[in-house]
Amino acid sequence: MPNLPLNVLVVGASRGSGAAAVQALLAAGHRVTALSRQGRVPLPPMPGLTVVAGDALRAADLDRVLPGHDAGVVTLGISEPAWRVRLRGPRHTPSDVRSRGTQCVVDAMQRHGVRRLVVQTSYGVGETRAHLPGLYRLMFALLLKPQIEDTERQEQVVRASGLDWVLVQPVNLTDRLVRAPAFASAAGEVRGMQVARGQVGRFLAQAVAVPDWVGRTVALSAPG
Repeated sequence: MPNLPLNVLVVGASRGSGAAAVQALLAAGHRVTALSRQGRVPLPPMPGLTVVAGDALRAADLDRVLPGHDAGVVTLGISEPAWRVRLRGPRHTPSDVRSRGTQCVVDAMQRHGVRRLVVQTSYGVGETRAHLPGLYRLMFALLLKPQIEDTERQEQVVRASGLDWVLVQPVNLTDRLVRAPAFASAAGEVRGMQVARGQVGRFLAQAVAVPDWVGRTVALSAPG
């Protein structure tokens, strides 16, 4: 990775931990291109921030913005209520947006020689599947099964990418304002089943810039 500041593309920047990652990256002195379908983020104009309308599922949109960047952050997901998605499917987002969108980002990064990839998935898939408490396993099976299956495919895409990847697995996300850093564990340990989106955003920004987590799956939870 080059010296600071980095040029970072954030895919899925319009809300939640994606928007929090944009804010954290800017606060750390990086330059950020925020890609969202609506072409907006819930942040005021800031030095170093470029907001671009584009779809992660369109190769042409990614090829237009990715050249010149040092890293990519992916926080794709479905923001609609989980019960509705389970019963009727998502209305506004493809059901496979995580795996297919991440594959498109990986393909574009490979085309343009961008190596560092940080992807937010979910605690309880892949390496942490066996650590998930029983109640959450039931919820995954009954309420979130299609989304969890797509997240499993997303992680497989990342692991097969050949890039310098980091998989970030937060537990249940909240909008609480927490200034302490999240507890990060590459062994699947957690200190509770909640973590603030701001904490996740700050970790995503850190994972872009340091080599410590490359090739690892990192569980994130609130620090006790």
